[in-house]
Amino acid sequence: MTWDVLNIIGTIAFAISGAIIAMEEDYDLLGICVLGLTTAFGGGMIRNLLIGIPIETIWTQYHLFQIALFSIIIVFLLPTIIIRYWNKWGTFFDAIGLAAFSIQGANFAVQSGAPLSAVMIASALTGVGGGLVRDILAGRKPMIFQSDVYAAWGILTGLVLGLEWVHGTFEIIVLLIIIVALRMCSVIFKWRLPKHFKGQTKP
Repeated sequence: MTWDVLNIIGTIAFAISGAIIAMEEDYDLLGICVLGLTTAFGGGMIRNLLIGIPIETIWTQYHLFQIALFSIIIVFLLPTIIIRYWNKWGTFFDAIGLAAFSIQGANFAVQSGAPLSAVMIASALTGVGGGLVRDILAGRKPMIFQSDVYAAWGILTGLVLGLEWVHGTFEIIVLLIIIVALRMCSVIFKWRLPKHFKGQTKP
């Protein structure tokens, strides 16, 4: 039950995220659908490759493809004035997708018997993989490589689940809310990871 709900939440959130960015880049309907679907399923495909699950299993999730496509079409039909609020709400949808898929990826790795390090990597890549593919296809600087705290929340999710600090549906939901809140705080308060300081050089 929890697994299915996380799948649906993450799929809808990332499908909307990809569709809105495609509309910002002035893609046609086909381009919007392609970018929305690759954003929704890119993380899962990367996760499958990482922990040795046959990548073609992604095609068995036909109900999620229908949900993602339906979400994309709804976004496409929304008035332009609503899409202009992307900077406010788009980050929120992306945060939901990051949290939901990070939890899902970590759970998948734990159930596969992967070590803690692999659980953390699977969590992070599942959470950020869709957004990474989205940004590359849209010709944007991938969010994962920017200085704001993004992929770190996926790693933290993997650590928590890999150490089995969370059990049961209620605790999973609480973790989801915490990760979304942390991601939004990192955006609102401009939390940054350290960057290399480039000092001035003499002419």
